[in-house]
Parts: sequence; structure tokens; C-alpha cells
Amino acid sequence: MTLEPPERFADLDHAATTRLRPEALEAMTPFLGRRYGNPSGTHLLARDAVRAVDDARERIAGHLGCGPGDVVFTSGGTESDNHAISGGMPPRPGVPLCSAVEHHAVLDPVLVLGGRVIDVDDRGSVDLGHLAALLDELGTEVSVVSVMAANNETGVVNDLDAVVEVVRSHEPDVPRTPVHTDAVQAAPWLDLRVAVAAADLVSVSAHKLGGPKGVGALVVRHGVPLRPLLLGGGQERERRSGTSNVAGIVGFAAALDATVEQREVTTERIRALRDRLAKGLLAAIPDAALTVLPSDDTDTDIDRSGELSLLPGICHVCIPGIDSESLLFLAETEGVYAAAASSCASGAQESSHVLAAIGVDPVLAAGALRLSLGWDSTDADVDLALEVLPAAVERVRSFG
Repeated sequence: MTLEPPERFADLDHAATTRLRPEALEAMTPFLGRRYGNPSGTHLLARDAVRAVDDARERIAGHLGCGPGDVVFTSGGTESDNHAISGGMPPRPGVPLCSAVEHHAVLDPVLVLGGRVIDVDDRGSVDLGHLAALLDELGTEVSVVSVMAANNETGVVNDLDAVVEVVRSHEPDVPRTPVHTDAVQAAPWLDLRVAVAAADLVSVSAHKLGGPKGVGALVVRHGVPLRPLLLGGGQERERRSGTSNVAGIVGFAAALDATVEQREVTTERIRALRDRLAKGLLAAIPDAALTVLPSDDTDTDIDRSGELSLLPGICHVCIPGIDSESLLFLAETEGVYAAAASSCASGAQESSHVLAAIGVDPVLAAGALRLSLGWDSTDADVDLALEVLPAAVERVRSFG
């Protein structure tokens, strides 16, 4: 049995994945057919693949603000995050630190490796005082500090420059403590050449910005020590073994090219859609509330410095007296697809460690709803959501 979406539906779960951009599909297609070479070889087919990967690497590096040699292609954000935190195989010695609101691809390896969690404020921004205290307490034992560029549930953007300034001012002279950032959610919306310039290690994933699933990258800036996580072939300058996903890498580059070229226009369009969605929901569901307000308590997600304080593609609300799972089920029956928190392997809704960390009451958090838009979101998506969600809320409440 094949499950296919209905003719009319609204995907409000772009934070989980996005539709493949046409530019990516066009770029990938030749490498799924006649141009199928393995770039580890030496003959013509292999050399063609090498040339394609090298070209993609240069373009991706330009968009990420690093050198081509700093780009390590991976299977996606999870592998990139795990590699950055562990330092490779065997794991680098020391105590990793990360913020309390990180994606599980960062948080879980930090905890498995005996690391420590940095407190956040009620917006989810890193408590710089607690970070400084941990750095002073642990000294040279700190192996890495990881703070995400933007949160995958609430959309809150972190000030990485401030984080790095604290790390540099509270670390011993040597060795330099590497700072990692998970920029998976930030990449579609922020200019990473600026937003993550201070980070030593940067994780990105293709399918969050209109590229294919199963490919991503870890930026390892020059001089940052990193052992390979996967052994066996010596690819990626011996930092990540395994046959290169040529079609995926080419599609990744094409999707990132399109993202950067269209970012300004897309950001303004999607912000307007997000704002209309948020205002419509708050008007139709009077006791619903935005989980996180913009940093300056206005109706814009631009802070006083002119920078984004919230990603334009995420609208996160909490609705009292609602069970998110029931609401999402009813919404799906009407063609509206959304989420309560980040995606997990089972597809089931799990309680959000992010909302717990920022102090949202567990009863209110039970009615959390993450509505996320992407490059191809439309007015029709918002129209359907505003038609379906308030009615679904009424139905869920009638059950009680």
C-alpha cells in the first residue's frame, strides 16, 4: 500500500525536512544515470565524479565562509554533530559542554561522553554566566563547547560571537577549546559566512534547505584537530571514510546555491506568511500564546542590532487544555501536517526537553505546536492551517 498526500495539503513541518528544489533535482539527475563514477578511482568516470565533487565543495565552502579543504562531507546533520562532539574515534579526551536546548544529535553524545549542560534563559539563549562558571571549573578538561546557531523547535537565534568571546576569555592559553555549532536549522535563513564565522566546527544538512536527504557537511576550520569517525578508505582527507555520495553532494551544492541566491526574497515572503499564521491562530484561539517572543518584545523578529532573533520559518505556540498528539492527528485528517517537537525515529511525540529547559509549564507544554514553513510554502498553506487548526482545537477540547 502506498501512502501519498491528498491533492490539497499544507506541510507545516519544514523544520523536519523540505521538498527537493528543482535546481537540486536537475543537478543530481546526470549522476544517477550515465555519470555514475566513484571519485576514489582513476579512470574517466572517476575523474568526472572527482571534478563534480570538487566543484560542489568549492561552492559550498564559499557559502559557508570557509576554505574548500575545511568541508568534510557527511551523511547529514546527525553524523556531523556526533563527529564534532566526540572528536572522532576514539573520542577526544575531556568533558564536552553543550546548551540545554540542543538537538539530540548534540545533547545525547555530550551526555554519553560524561559532558555537562549549559543553562539557558527563558528564551533558550545560552546563560553566558553559567558557561563561564563551567569553563572556570573544568579548565583544560573541556574538550568542546557546542551551541546551536538557531533552535530547531522555537527558532531562537543564538549570538555565537558572544559565546565564543566567553570561551576564549575563560579558557587557558593552550590548548584552544573548539567551539561547535549545529547550523542545520539556521542554514536556510541566515548568512552562515557571518552568523557562524566565529565557530571552529559547523554542522549543516542538505535536506533542510531543499537538497537531498542523506548528505551534509561538517566544517572543520584549519588547525582544529579531528580524528576520523569512520575508518576504512581515507576519503575526505582521511577525516571521513566511505564512497562519496556524488549525486547527493552535487544536489546539496545546487540547493545551497539557490537558497543563498533567493534568501532575501524568500525570508521576507516567509516571514510575512509566518506572521499571518501566528496572528490568525492567536485571534482564533484566544488563550493560545507564542512560546517565545522576539527579543525586543515587539511584533518583529528583528532585534535592535538589525539581526534576526527568531528564524522567519518557525511559529511555535502553546495551547492550554490541549493534547498535541490528538490535535496533530485531527489536523492530519484535514491535510495539515505539523509537529509538536523535533522528529524522532518512531514518529511518536515526545515531551520537549527544549520547553522544559526554558521553563514552560509541563501542562502548557503538552499543548505545544511547532508550525514550520520553508522555501516553497504558500498563502494556500496558511489559509488551510487557519481553517483547520482552530476547528481541530475545538474538537479536541470537546473530547474532554
